[in-house]
Amino acid sequence: MENSPPSKTVLESLLIPSTATITSVLTKYGLWNTFMQDVTPNIPNTKIAGPAFTMRYIPAREDLARAPVDPLTDVQRMGIERIGEGEILVVDARGETGAGIMGDILVSRIIQRGAVGVVTDGGFRDTPGIKEMGLTTYSRCMNAHNSRCIHYPCDIQTPIACGGVAIFPGDIIVGDAEGIVVIPLHLAEEVADQAVEQEHREEWILSKIKEGRITNGLYPPDENTLEEYEVWKAQNRI
Repeated sequence: MENSPPSKTVLESLLIPSTATITSVLTKYGLWNTFMQDVTPNIPNTKIAGPAFTMRYIPAREDLARAPVDPLTDVQRMGIERIGEGEILVVDARGETGAGIMGDILVSRIIQRGAVGVVTDGGFRDTPGIKEMGLTTYSRCMNAHNSRCIHYPCDIQTPIACGGVAIFPGDIIVGDAEGIVVIPLHLAEEVADQAVEQEHREEWILSKIKEGRITNGLYPPDENTLEEYEVWKAQNRI
């Protein structure tokens, strides 16, 4: 039986903790490779959470790269016309930065489809225009070259790699100012609950450090610290 997409409440909860907190929670499930390497936000201080719609590029081959693009058969164009409301397009570009994966026209169409972001371990072209559109995007670089210089869109909605992390269609993508973390779909609700609680607890611990407390017994918290935190939480209705 397939897992259902997470509720709006779960996605909103995942916007509360940092990606650092979420990665810590995921290690409790034995998942250590969940944070994309060298994939950063193109607009500072953005946050994003949603299911992954995956697309994979392979190296371009000259005879295919020179062929005219047929929107009815081209994998990239078909994928853009299939992406749904609230989803995040995640593009496996093999870490190649010699060309953008797409430009402002296709990103504009993605916005019209209701997607909330695009993430790639490659780059974008028309990046200044894409930033002005306001869509949340993450990438490795900017490059004005057309994608067909080095990329060929191969398939959609299959398992891919992006930034060194495995992503399956429907996995939950969460991004903040630090980068992107990937949560397996079946763990989304549990991770959201635990990450929100840990975020509140660590904010409280940080406030105590700023007051001059030492880390011994505070971080990680011992039994007395946890009791103190629970009292504070009850008083502040957290």
